[in-house]
Amino acid sequence: MTSEVIRRPLFDATSTEEMWVEGQSQFPDSKVLVTISNEHGERTVLITPTDIAPTKSKMFVQAPPERIATSAQKRNTKINNVIKYLGYALSGILISFSVLSASGFVKARIVLTGSMEPTIMPGDVVLLAPTPRTQPKLGDIAAYTARRFSGESVGIFTHRIIGGDPVNGWVMKGDANPSPDVQKPKAEDMSGVVFFVIPWIGKLMTPKMLMILIPVGVGLWLIIDTLKGDS
Repeated sequence: MTSEVIRRPLFDATSTEEMWVEGQSQFPDSKVLVTISNEHGERTVLITPTDIAPTKSKMFVQAPPERIATSAQKRNTKINNVIKYLGYALSGILISFSVLSASGFVKARIVLTGSMEPTIMPGDVVLLAPTPRTQPKLGDIAAYTARRFSGESVGIFTHRIIGGDPVNGWVMKGDANPSPDVQKPKAEDMSGVVFFVIPWIGKLMTPKMLMILIPVGVGLWLIIDTLKGDS
């Protein structure tokens, strides 16, 4: 009389495939991990002498690089690559700008008012070629230090030169202002000529926005890290 062979299915059978294990292990503490994967996903079971339990392979082993990637893994990989390259690009820009700023080759200012609309909007960042390396001329948009009659500094304005000269003073006017500025800054008051405008990014540099963006950034990083782990 022969004993019946015990066949235990590993996964739910389909019309085209079925996997099972037969017999019993001679070792009571034996364990076997079986993983199948294709473009539709991954399935893993842990086989013991008494049970077949669904699980995840990443809890036990690191997947080999030649394993077929699922659609979710491909999507997550693309997202991670985009974020990584954006991070590299942003880091490169910030490092380059820091070096240029430290060397005095470039200056930057955040525009707070709408006096230069629509050419420069509030929240834009203007990049300046510092004076006297770059000499302002008629038609340029330049930054200058505004002063009271006592000579005390009030702030820095970035307006267009519409007349005057560096000796007698430049006539400055915001494109959106109805009349020229009262002060006519001379060469020593000019700090730089605008050569490039970065739209909108200055709005992210306010303390209020930073208090919002930092937690959001940390949250996004945690979500991406979780998706990476699930892949």
